[in-house]
Amino acid sequence: MANNTSQSSHRATLQSDYPWIHPTSPLITSAPMRLIAQSELALAVSRAQGIGFLGLGTDVTGLSSLLQDCSTSLSTTPIQDTPSGILPTGVGFICWGASLPKTISAITSSALKPCAAWLFAPSSLSSLVEWSEGIRKASDGKTRIWIQVGTVSSALEVAQACSPDALIIQGSDAGGHGLVNSSSIISLLPECADALQSSGFGHIPLISAGGISDGRGMAASVMLGASGVTLGTRFLASPEAVVKEGYRKAVVEAKDGGVSTGRTKVYDQLRGTTGWPEGYNGRGVLNASFRDSVAGMEFEENRKLYQQTEGRIESEAEWVGEKARMTTYAGTAVGLVRSVKPAGKIVEEVRKEAAVLLESGGRSRR
Repeated sequence: MANNTSQSSHRATLQSDYPWIHPTSPLITSAPMRLIAQSELALAVSRAQGIGFLGLGTDVTGLSSLLQDCSTSLSTTPIQDTPSGILPTGVGFICWGASLPKTISAITSSALKPCAAWLFAPSSLSSLVEWSEGIRKASDGKTRIWIQVGTVSSALEVAQACSPDALIIQGSDAGGHGLVNSSSIISLLPECADALQSSGFGHIPLISAGGISDGRGMAASVMLGASGVTLGTRFLASPEAVVKEGYRKAVVEAKDGGVSTGRTKVYDQLRGTTGWPEGYNGRGVLNASFRDSVAGMEFEENRKLYQQTEGRIESEAEWVGEKARMTTYAGTAVGLVRSVKPAGKIVEEVRKEAAVLLESGGRSRR
């Protein structure tokens, strides 16, 4: 089984690799949400002694400009203890659709290298090896490799093939894209930790993802074997997230996330983002687009209604309420997201609540 000694070693590794992070708390990171996690959100999380990730997704044409945006901001207001030549923000890629050559070119030409690259959804294990090796070479080893997995078997395969610097263990409660078949982190995380430990990969730090939005989730993740957590849905309700106000309101107003959100391919089909490898779908807030599909509406009619809605995306009604149709990717933790707060404040509150719980043996003081 994974143990406290392993977690202490993992935290020491993370502190060494990313010396600006909080020295006594488990690591808090923001997910590289495609098009949503831009420089403002990533920097806010890193300035709060976490690691913010830029969400490139499948389109890396903007990578150089995003890296430059971060570099420019940091040149005037640097983050203390950032190593020379390093950007204290990471970058995230959806590997099946992103261009590795363009990624390598952008990282090579950047004076400051991103501190980590989050790799997700490759077309094959061999392509994931190419991504890992290519980014390491392009950054002269300065960019650490983080790989997202959602099963025990994939965690072991990736650990052996890619020698990742960290593994993100994503449970089925996560918003946005993930595996069709997976389990929640309550069982997935400790099983991965145990399997990796017994197979000789116990040195790899584990980052928990999926269904975490407050300090209780972070404290639980630590008890299950994680040395850090990733929040995605919670940061949607921050002003730094690049989403329409209707999207943000839909997240804050959603309750009972296990039934108000669901995993489906409907939204990918309506948006035309259909290149995902077999075995992936997305979790989002269920609305009229989904309900009409389930009720048997012809796809062309559903798509026509969706495209009409896209022309009115500034309208709150297209995101919130019974007639809403727009894609609102979010995880089951939406019911715990009750207000909009600055990203840095979210990091501080989650860290503080988790510390109290971990110090008190898990007894909540709410």
